Amino acid sequence: MPSPAESPLFQPTKIGAIDLANRVAMAPLTRSRALKGDVPRPSAATYYAQRASAGLLITEATQVSDTAKGYAFTPGVYTDAQAEAWRGVTDAVHEKGGRIVVQLWHVGRISHPSLQPGNGQPVAPSAITPKGQAFTETGFQPHPQPRALESEEIAGVVADFAHAAATARRAGFDGVEIHGANGYLIDQFLRNGSNQRTDEYGGSIENRTRFLFEVVEAVTQAIGADRTGLRLSPVTPANDASDSDPAPLFRHAVEGLNRYGLAYLHMIEGATGGPRDIVPDFDFTELRRLFRGPYMANNGYDFAMADAAIREGRADLVAFGRPYIANPDLVERMKAGAPLNEPDRTTFYGGDEHGYTDYPALAA
Repeated sequence: MPSPAESPLFQPTKIGAIDLANRVAMAPLTRSRALKGDVPRPSAATYYAQRASAGLLITEATQVSDTAKGYAFTPGVYTDAQAEAWRGVTDAVHEKGGRIVVQLWHVGRISHPSLQPGNGQPVAPSAITPKGQAFTETGFQPHPQPRALESEEIAGVVADFAHAAATARRAGFDGVEIHGANGYLIDQFLRNGSNQRTDEYGGSIENRTRFLFEVVEAVTQAIGADRTGLRLSPVTPANDASDSDPAPLFRHAVEGLNRYGLAYLHMIEGATGGPRDIVPDFDFTELRRLFRGPYMANNGYDFAMADAAIREGRADLVAFGRPYIANPDLVERMKAGAPLNEPDRTTFYGGDEHGYTDYPALAA
């Protein structure tokens, strides 16, 4: 019987312009530890460098502008100060031989005026109040009704994604991942539960995918398609996301993405952090077949599932999320068949280095 270390999961690969040591990705994990000015804290360099044996590190979701923010203490990648702080992270990862991309994020309606410049209203495709609460600096507060973006404002939001991508490259990132998932702004435009517009960005599937394609076009023009990935979550209910018929919507989206030649497509298969079969008849294997590029699978994978997915051609890479919080050396642990550290959920969001950089590696 072959040892875990012989798994194709640990074989090198290439996504676009980025050479990877293995097919393991660290999924984006919001940790809410940024400093004033939405600047990553210095220990973020330690945190990411500890996990650099992953083939690809994807950072925590990172704002593309000051109006893109929806959670307290999350970082941005649109100012010089933010870029300088991120440079410390990318240098530390590269010194360990790792590769790292930043996830570009606009939360849309999943925000609160206290997180917006001038206490402004969060923006969205339509003025539909989402269920749930915002994590603010003074605790959880209900999401307010958002303001529907005017048609002429949308180009400015698209430009924010391109500017953030260019800033990321200046900060030393190997590329970017556009966050089109989990009920945030791009996903809000895609799904008809949150998009009830009557202009060229609403109604038909072609119109609801327009914003996604405009963002992808702008980012790939700014830094190259071979350094651009995209994350989608077709059936997750996260952040009050819903669509009456997701299968044709996401078939159209994935087929349309093929014209860009993206570095990869990162797919959340099922409910984010929850059941994989929340929509039992939704066919993720069809989306994998439709996409003519590297496919990254995510959601509830363990080593055995990931190994099988790579061997059977159902994925080119597999992303692991929460296991990476407590196991900086997850690759080494899976290779050795070693047990995993259990994460302390009370330290997931906010706080200091405890529960952030102090989980022991296997060698320790």
